[in-house]
Amino acid sequence: MAGGSLVPAGVANERAEQYQGRVTPYVIIACTVAAIGGSLFGYDIGISGGVTSMDEFLHRFFYTVYKKKIHAHENKYCKYNNEGLAAFTSSLYLAGLVASLLASPVTRRYGRKQSIICGGISFFIGAALNATAVNLAMLLVGRIMLGVGIGFGNQAVPLYLSEMAPTHARGGLNMMFQLATTLGIFTANMINYGTDKIHPWGWRLSLGLAAAPACLMTVGGLLLPETPNNLIERGLQEKGREVLEKIRGTPNISAEFEDMVEASKLANSIQHPFKNILKKRNRPQLVMAIFMPMFQILTGINSILFYAPVLFQSMGFKGNSHLYSSALTGAVLASSTLVSMATVDRWGRRVLLIGGGIQMITCQIIVAIILGLKFGTNKELSKGFSVLVVVVFCLFVAAFGWSWGPLGWTVPSEIFPLETRSAGQSITVAVNLLFTFIIAQSFLSLLCAFKFGIFLFFAGWITIMTIFVYFFLPETKGVPIEEIIFLWQKHWFWKKVVSGNTEAEESNGRQSSMQFQ
Repeated sequence: MAGGSLVPAGVANERAEQYQGRVTPYVIIACTVAAIGGSLFGYDIGISGGVTSMDEFLHRFFYTVYKKKIHAHENKYCKYNNEGLAAFTSSLYLAGLVASLLASPVTRRYGRKQSIICGGISFFIGAALNATAVNLAMLLVGRIMLGVGIGFGNQAVPLYLSEMAPTHARGGLNMMFQLATTLGIFTANMINYGTDKIHPWGWRLSLGLAAAPACLMTVGGLLLPETPNNLIERGLQEKGREVLEKIRGTPNISAEFEDMVEASKLANSIQHPFKNILKKRNRPQLVMAIFMPMFQILTGINSILFYAPVLFQSMGFKGNSHLYSSALTGAVLASSTLVSMATVDRWGRRVLLIGGGIQMITCQIIVAIILGLKFGTNKELSKGFSVLVVVVFCLFVAAFGWSWGPLGWTVPSEIFPLETRSAGQSITVAVNLLFTFIIAQSFLSLLCAFKFGIFLFFAGWITIMTIFVYFFLPETKGVPIEEIIFLWQKHWFWKKVVSGNTEAEESNGRQSSMQFQ
């Protein structure tokens, strides 16, 4: 199967109808514990924006920003524009990018749970350093360690969830990662709301409490079983079959087990997964691993979540109302993810992605119009328009929460064959963190330069990515993870890309195509 056939990698036959099993309590518990890794990512996203709007934190580490903040005549769009403050937020994501690539061989050779444990330990160290920071250097080192934790966690957890879940519930269970992320954001926003009243060390408590989910992730990782896919890939077939029977709740797992064994044979023949993933037969998966996480960030969601307190404060929200408003958006994000979990395996991935994209475009345009007409130099938003902006922000966040938020992680984690799955997930995480870094580093400058036009900028990207999904993403609902490779053969565009280069490959490809028609 490594050559000759149109089947690019993985299993030789489609036998999904032979799969048996159900969502067992064992799977739910294992996936819940693993998904805690998402709360690390979410907690940091939520905590950073709140902490960077606290006066004591700014006075200690970013005094220039503090002085600009207290000047009422300052350009409202530019009052927080500072490269050092942006570096505090974005340094974590650059470190995470590098760590996610280093995590790939660990995840493949030693197991998904080992990467989860490494991520938890690194995040705990980073939280401790940030909470006790006495200078900017210590603060940035702590952020880098947090980034290492996120790189390992984000690389391993979606893979773990996809491989543990039965086919018919894979979408919903995989979204537990995004649910944990949104709950982490909401929790961080509520903590910021409380610690903002604790002077002068409330910001230390906000940063230090990141150690709590890190401990849960580390301890949980020690208790988790390894996925059957990875056990089989590492030559532990009997142990893999035992785990598969346990998580499916039935001894009748021969079809699924055989698919895993076939996939592992090819996986073990691949010595260089990153080199293999560049081959033409893996082009569709590589494109999705790059574009899905890139588009997820270019929705502008991270800008809103990172800087929600800063954004609302810039718009004239008084007192703690900016923190309250950002906590509200966090709650909306968490609740909307539940909608996606309940519908993704019934409606499919494409419907949610396209529908969410249309709603987000509409919201970005409305916000741009309101700010363009009613807000700017020497102009404050009225109470009515301020409420309207928050409502539209919430609608935008809700659309992201039931579409691109969870599916930006779910789709890439389920489309790769076993031999390139770890490398593919590393690329997904690296691209996500690269664009997160770029947006986090540049958003305050873009806000200053584009003003309300920043929301039209993001609306343009959402339009492009919605069109991309409509034309290029096949539906993966109900397709076993080891058999998704067959989807590319049937897709109107990708079947031209994955077809073999030799005459023999093309001949075998035609025979395979006839078999599936």
